[in-house]
Amino acid sequence: MSLAKVFTRAQLGVCAPLVEVEVHLCGGLPAFQLVGLPEAAVRESKERVRSALINLGFDFPQRRITVNLAPADLPKEGGRYDLAIAVGILAASKQVPDDLLSEWEFIGELALSGELRRVTGVLPVAVGCQANRRKLCLPKYNQDEALLIRALEIAPAENLLQVCHLLSGQLPLFTPAVATNDIREHLSRLDLADVKGQFQAKRALEIAAAGGHHILMSGSPGSGKSMLAARLAGLLPELTEAERIESAAVYSVAGIETSAICAGIRPFRSPHHTASAVSLVGGGSYPQPGEISLAHNGVLFLDEVVEFPRKVLEVLREPLEAGSIHISRAAQKIAFPARFQLVAAMNPCPCGYALDVSGRCRCSPDQVKRYQAKMSGPLLDRIDLHIQVNPVPAEDLLSIAKMTSGEHSAQVAKRVSLSAQLQIDRQSCRNALLEGKQLQQVCFLDSQLRELLVNAATKLQLSARACTRVLKVSRSIADLEQQRQIQRRHLLEALSYRRQELASY
Repeated sequence: MSLAKVFTRAQLGVCAPLVEVEVHLCGGLPAFQLVGLPEAAVRESKERVRSALINLGFDFPQRRITVNLAPADLPKEGGRYDLAIAVGILAASKQVPDDLLSEWEFIGELALSGELRRVTGVLPVAVGCQANRRKLCLPKYNQDEALLIRALEIAPAENLLQVCHLLSGQLPLFTPAVATNDIREHLSRLDLADVKGQFQAKRALEIAAAGGHHILMSGSPGSGKSMLAARLAGLLPELTEAERIESAAVYSVAGIETSAICAGIRPFRSPHHTASAVSLVGGGSYPQPGEISLAHNGVLFLDEVVEFPRKVLEVLREPLEAGSIHISRAAQKIAFPARFQLVAAMNPCPCGYALDVSGRCRCSPDQVKRYQAKMSGPLLDRIDLHIQVNPVPAEDLLSIAKMTSGEHSAQVAKRVSLSAQLQIDRQSCRNALLEGKQLQQVCFLDSQLRELLVNAATKLQLSARACTRVLKVSRSIADLEQQRQIQRRHLLEALSYRRQELASY
């Protein structure tokens, strides 16, 4: 009898629980039995493994082969176990040495030729591998993700033959991280100076970027809302190393390219208004991350937000507060991170011209109210800044185009970066995440400012949550000016960003 044990990892949300692949060869009629709760793609691995071994010149044992994927009660899916199963068969049949198997973990899907193909969820595997102090052998096409875990030793391979050379004592192949300057150059082309006029909106966008605040822009069609939102990514500070790993892990599980995340660029997701609730929060028989998780540590932009079905928008309420989403299914319960910055854009009425000075809007007051009511009060209450984006007159637009149109994104981004670093040094988080006693300490108001806020909250009918968000925005405005205390002008500006009813109705 021959027995070999190989380590690999499953995929469970953004976690990668350890799986032991036990391969047992014994006498009897030739058979290949795979146990351990495998689904269809895993059961089919025996044919891929058989063809790969034969095509590479190895002997496929004509014996009874039993492969156990432990723990048996953990569902297994996908082709990620192919490499571990193949290595286990080769080790059990003494075609490769088994001395180094305990030091390595293996993951990868095999082609019939023995080539290794890309798999999803490699970054969580790398995190778990480092925690167990093992090395990782993986497909070459997944190496950029694994390189985010700097202390991890990896062996990217192109085919099963190279993996066998590795087990025979040859040095692992290693390639440094790929340069991603071209991605940053693409971002730099989306310059805030391209947006003509709209100085108040640009100011609000800078405040939102500095403190990580949610923002709602309301204005006529063509006033520049989408242009402003698209340029927010160029204002945000780079992802920290911990944030890169968190965001890249979600992208890795979803099977999306992680090169931009690895370069430190914050995610920017913009789903169409026909998106379903499941596509936003995630789900499926084997739960996959939704748009709010793909926007983790970045921006979720909802253009034409009131065109989303109301029940779809309402699913955002809990994640906006909790920063995570929990998906429950009969077979398993999965938690995905969802700490995102919401940017929403909308028209003020069905025709879009309720705020236009031309007076061409013909919508009735009831139509306007029904249209705006698609965004519920609780959801609006969770958005920190509400701004009105008025269209720039044609003659002003043309005159502005001939002169300096405002600051470039690089200039604004520098102030935002200094402000964000000040927040991290002071409270270890962005202002939008302040809670409890930390909020009271960082956003301290003297007696006069407290009285001002109380009076404003009474007149504007602000909720307790809205008052808290006014404080956080005030702190961000003060941080942009590098001020230690919130002053009267900071509080007044923050109050000006609360949603107002249309003056014409």
